[in-house]
This record gives sequence, structure tokens and C-alpha cells, in this order.
Amino acid sequence: MDLNSVWFFLIAVLFIGFFLLEGFDFGVGMMLPVLGRGGNTETVDIKRRVIINSIGPHWDGNEVWLITAGGAMFAAFPMWYATMFSGFYIPLFILLLALIGRGVAFEFRSKDKNPKWRSLWDWMIFIGSLIPALLLGVAFANLARGVPIDANMNYVGGFFYLLNPYALLGGIATILVFALHGSIFLSLKTTGEVCESARRFSRRIWIIALIVMLVFLIATYFSTDIISKLGVNPGPIPIAGMIAILLCGYFVRKQWYGWAFLMTSLTIGFSLLTLFMIMYPRVMISSLDPAFSLTIYNASSSDYTLKIMTTIALILVPIVLIYQGWTYWVFRKRIEPNPEKLTY
Repeated sequence: MDLNSVWFFLIAVLFIGFFLLEGFDFGVGMMLPVLGRGGNTETVDIKRRVIINSIGPHWDGNEVWLITAGGAMFAAFPMWYATMFSGFYIPLFILLLALIGRGVAFEFRSKDKNPKWRSLWDWMIFIGSLIPALLLGVAFANLARGVPIDANMNYVGGFFYLLNPYALLGGIATILVFALHGSIFLSLKTTGEVCESARRFSRRIWIIALIVMLVFLIATYFSTDIISKLGVNPGPIPIAGMIAILLCGYFVRKQWYGWAFLMTSLTIGFSLLTLFMIMYPRVMISSLDPAFSLTIYNASSSDYTLKIMTTIALILVPIVLIYQGWTYWVFRKRIEPNPEKLTY
């Protein structure tokens, strides 16, 4: 395997890591107005603080995976970065605004006890979780489907071209799977009424997520070149992704939430890996002419650059993984509805 393929694989791993970790973050954020309700103002506030504190120590570290993936794209495949970030400028700008608003909301929400103040930031967390989930699903569905790229590696479609039915279906599937992922995370991370509400919600949303994922898989056969790339039988990875979400429902009903969380993680990981498998060795597929597609070769940096990057990655990536794993171990305990122990 050459370094071009290695870095395509590493970028895929970075995006998968981001979807796995920030996926439950976004899911929890979307659950805030759904699960954080019922009772008087004080009760509702405590519920929402419990929900926010479940991801408080992790959300900013999880976003680092997205930053690192973007940086790796810029360094390893600069033409991919240039074409994608210029062509997808508006949705990526909206994504950035949503993430900024969400980050600010985490820090500002508890600065004032006024219910209207806290409600404002609660909705910012909700919107800042929903919009990125939608846009990320839309973006990766478009990458697998193909977008209009001319012979000069320029995106020549408009903003609304990206909002095609297949891409929107991908965005909806991402929202639902993230919501399922997040509700199961809350089942593992909280106690009391929030935990019970999250468990009930996971049982309800699982079947909806399963149906939409199945429809998205079928649509992939009509909207992408998966048959020519992977065949009618797409292989074990896409099939394993569907089996995982099926098993998730079984484990949720058995109340084996650790196994259910593993299944949603496998569903997300295998689904995103399938989209990268459809793309490879292309990084952006041209819908105008296959010859105009950007590949891991015509969009890459020099061999020397890739060698230097590989050396740095071999040294630093294990350190980052160990550190992040340590943070999850430190904050492994369940969040209790005790206002004195809630940071956010």
C-alpha cells in the first residue's frame, strides 16, 4: 500500500472517529429539549444540567477529530481540501457557525439563573447539534454520489445542488442514528428520571432509524456507483453495519445498553467506511465526467510531504489516543441530579 492510500485510510479513520465520538455528543444535544422537560422550572433545569454535564468534559476534545481530519486533508491532499472547502463553502460556513454557537452555549448557559437566559442557550445547543448532524450527512452522501467538478478541479454546482433527495436522506439518517447513539449514551451515563427517559426514547427511535438506514442503503444502489465499485453484494462491511443496527434494537429491549452502544458505534463506523470504500481511490467524484474526478494521486502532496507526515503521525497519534482515553476513564462515573455536583 502506497502512502497516498495510507493517508486516505487515515483521513477516513479520523472522520469515523469524529462521527463516533461527536455523534453521541450531537445526539445528546438534540435530546436536550426532548428529555429535559416535565415538572417545574427547577426540575427541568436540573434535568437539562444533567444532560449537558454528561458530555461537558468531552465535547471539545471530540471536535478535535474534525479539525485534525481537515488538517490532514489540507496537508496530504491539498486539491481535495481546496475543491471541497470552496465548493461546499456555504454549508461548511453554516456548520462552523453552529459549532461555535454550541460551544458558546455550553460555557454561557449557567452564567445566569434567569430561565429565559438558560432556555436561549439550551436551544442553541439543540440547533448547534442538529444542524451539524444534518450537514455532515448531506456532505458525505454528496461525496459518495458525486458533484459537478470540471476539468480544472473546480466545483461548478450551486448550494442547492447539494440539497438533492439522496443527500438529504443521508442527512436525516445521520440525525436519527446520532439521536439513537446519544440516547443510549445517556442511558449509560446518567441516573434517575433522565436515564429512564433516555431508555424509553431509544426504544422508540430505534425502529425509525432502522427503516431510514435501510431506505438510505437501497437509495445508495440507485444514486452511486456502488455496484461497479463493490458489486451487488457490497461485502461484509456494509452488511455488518445493517446487522449492527438490527442487533442494537435487540440489546435495547434486553436493556444491555453497553452492547447497544457498541452496536450504534459499529453502525456509524461501518456506514461511513462504506462511503469511503465507494469513493476510493477517488476523493471527490465528478458527476460531469469520471475523468474529472479528484483521486488520491492527482490531488495529493509530494511523496516527501507524505513521508514527513507519516513519521509525525506515528509519533503523535498514539499519544493523543492515550490522552483522550484517559479523559474518558477519569470522567467515567454516572451523572447524578445533584445541583451541587453539576459543573455546567
